[in-house]
Amino acid sequence: MSQYVEGPEATQVIENQSQLVAYFSQAGKPREAWRIGTEYEMVGVSRRSGRAARYFGKRGIERILYRLADTLGWEPQEEGGHIIALRGPRANVALEPGAQIELSGEQCETIHCAQQELHHYLTHLLTAGDELDLAFLNLGMQPISPLDDIQWIPKTRYTFMAPYMEQVGTLGHRMMKQTASIQVNFDFSTEADAMLKLRVAMGLVPILTAMFANSPISDGGLNGFMTMRGHVWTETDRRRCGLLPFVFSEHASFEHYTEYALDVPMYFIVRHGRWIDMTGIPFRRFLAEGHEGERATMEDWSLHLTTLFPEVRLKRYLEIRCIDNQPYELMLAVPALCKGVFYEPDALWAAWDLVKKWSWEERMAAYLAAHRQALGARVRGVTLLDLAKELLLIAWEGLERHNQCNQAGENETMYLERLREELWKGQCPAYNVIEKWMGEWNYDPLRLVEGTAYRLPAAN
Repeated sequence: MSQYVEGPEATQVIENQSQLVAYFSQAGKPREAWRIGTEYEMVGVSRRSGRAARYFGKRGIERILYRLADTLGWEPQEEGGHIIALRGPRANVALEPGAQIELSGEQCETIHCAQQELHHYLTHLLTAGDELDLAFLNLGMQPISPLDDIQWIPKTRYTFMAPYMEQVGTLGHRMMKQTASIQVNFDFSTEADAMLKLRVAMGLVPILTAMFANSPISDGGLNGFMTMRGHVWTETDRRRCGLLPFVFSEHASFEHYTEYALDVPMYFIVRHGRWIDMTGIPFRRFLAEGHEGERATMEDWSLHLTTLFPEVRLKRYLEIRCIDNQPYELMLAVPALCKGVFYEPDALWAAWDLVKKWSWEERMAAYLAAHRQALGARVRGVTLLDLAKELLLIAWEGLERHNQCNQAGENETMYLERLREELWKGQCPAYNVIEKWMGEWNYDPLRLVEGTAYRLPAAN
């Protein structure tokens, strides 16, 4: 089965811009329906060489997907005769361009639910990897293989995106083939709620980036960054990536986000299974003029929104995208932190207080400094480490107020405990990776692989 399936919006022609704004406003949910969704991207490597796992071949990622389809019972999604994704009842597995494997998790009411899902998924993924002598690493960047050593997966959309990336930035292929992140999705109720959450999340990006920086090694050595993955996004496509200045206005609205999205060039549209190249054409022009006899539909708009890559993205929900992939003991701290901040009103406003006085220039300086210095970067003389500690305490209090417990009576603050330990040591994950690379791993790629490979989780 093809991964791309036309939905009911495929025939809904856009007649006026108000439909685009309504796309967002109609997505609001009552508080009791809010959920947290988490997406985990992971780079795979050969245990024998440390090189990036191939997609094709007897020990390739395609074989991993076949095994997961069997053990999880999920439906394979194919393109051009090759499996490129799996569809489960409440979650999906997909591949990034360089065969990074991604779990798009279910929409969970609690982080306990997310923990059970992640444990179940990793058990199946790592078992399949062991059978093929592949390891999956808890890093935000492919550490050893250079770009030319990483295969593109056979996905049609990348035949449009890859050439275009080279026209609009210098590191787009690195973003596509080498990086891995954890992304958190969360809901909103009204336009005012959505824009407040978008503003706060965008304001927190430097702090979140620093807390979870975890990609200091690439192409076989130290790269000069705590999060090279974060830096890569700044040189991918500046029209669709980074921070968005308009969200920091108190008057920012769905209309403003719509205007931004209309002016970003498209990648493609799909008609009856045929992919049509739209690179370089802003959605605004497509909406006004059409293209080769085709008119813009709501499905085109929905697809276009998924090809915008700001550090915080608005779709039918909000998505934080600025965080490197993490070691297992910190993976669930990401959605837990976000839930504690964004689903508790007092916590949301307290988090905004941390960053609301920064000027645009200060925001950009902190954002860029976080990539190199992580928690050591400063804003107005205050380190991001100090701000990160405050943010964690705000989230902790938010989760305490929710007090949603597992069967052992533990509430969701349990998922922040390791993060608290690391912050009180003054560390983000990259510090530990650098120390071991220069110490016990002795610059040896295979020791790095062994030291950063996910292990099968202990049974609950």
